[in-house]
Amino acid sequence: MKPRLIAADVFRALERQATVALIGPRQAGKTTLALEIAKRREAVYLDLENSEHRGRLREPELFLGGLEDRLVVLDEIHRAPELFQTLRGVIDEGRRKGKGVGRFLVLGSASLDLLRQSESLAGRIEYLHLGPFSPLEVDADRASRERLWLRGGFPESFLAATDADSLAWRANFVRTYLERDIASFGMRVPAATLERLWTMLAHNQGALLNASALARALEVSTQSITRYIDLLVDLLLLRRLPPLRANVGKRLVKSPKVYVRDSGLVHGLLGIASATALAGHPVVGQSWEGFVIETVLGVLPWPALASFYRTSAGAEVDLVLEFPQGDTWAIEIKRSLVARVSKGFHIARADLKPTRTFVVHAGEERFPVTREVEGIGVRELAALVRERS
Repeated sequence: MKPRLIAADVFRALERQATVALIGPRQAGKTTLALEIAKRREAVYLDLENSEHRGRLREPELFLGGLEDRLVVLDEIHRAPELFQTLRGVIDEGRRKGKGVGRFLVLGSASLDLLRQSESLAGRIEYLHLGPFSPLEVDADRASRERLWLRGGFPESFLAATDADSLAWRANFVRTYLERDIASFGMRVPAATLERLWTMLAHNQGALLNASALARALEVSTQSITRYIDLLVDLLLLRRLPPLRANVGKRLVKSPKVYVRDSGLVHGLLGIASATALAGHPVVGQSWEGFVIETVLGVLPWPALASFYRTSAGAEVDLVLEFPQGDTWAIEIKRSLVARVSKGFHIARADLKPTRTFVVHAGEERFPVTREVEGIGVRELAALVRERS
């Protein structure tokens, strides 16, 4: 294994800003990273799921105000959202004393939930994302990449002794999320209904969102489906990929695509236990597509935009990246060693006129497909995207 890529970013951010928020799904490694940072900085670490630790914050201004020379790590910050207002006052007081950076490292397992709570820290906080392992963080050989695709990037799943142990870990992960973790965010959702929805989305990985059809299948309202999907997106478990809005004189698809973000969770929800079983499963192509998209978007620099392109006539590009410098990349994704593309892809290229065009295949080689199109492996494409930072 290579070191997590985020550690140096955290230290740099702490040198720039008073508060750094480390955001990522549960079990992605946030606490492990935070404990290592706390050790190096001789920081105070508080786990807000621990009643003893929460007890130290009964008078938060007094407690935190006395630690102005030390970094304070606040894990599972959603457990005490009222702290954000206190942090603002402590930070402003510290700035008046010349102690304006590196005060707090807060950890959260949801995106929009934490963003809403931290509005009072505008201008005092920087956000970093820590997702599961990506192909850039594991060994470069094909076996490691295929294992990452099968098991997903959650550290305990990827590093399990056997595929069976990995699958068991993911089954427990899903069960814990449904039965305990979601409730810890104050959200009342029927666990059985949410599990069925999550499984249906795995079966339809990368499909256009049809909330009405999902509602009929689950016998709930369309509004409930929208709310449940919003929840899974906020918890960083689902990704909604928007359609490209372009003035190309053609009728474009308007619904987003929905992906279960971690490929291992896709396979766990569907009971796919091995690489052999995955190779023969109907979801194999869409699972690979989601794996590539999540890998690329995990390193996409802000404020670049990601979308897909599809017309009602069938012209399609799996992933479109728009960079702030003005150039556009069109990316097609194929689960094969041969980077063949369809007529619909060439039509879409003519519509979009991208700066660069890639076809991601299942191998590692990079080669020309046509004069304008390059075949490339997922790891090398992710490295190219990251270089745009």
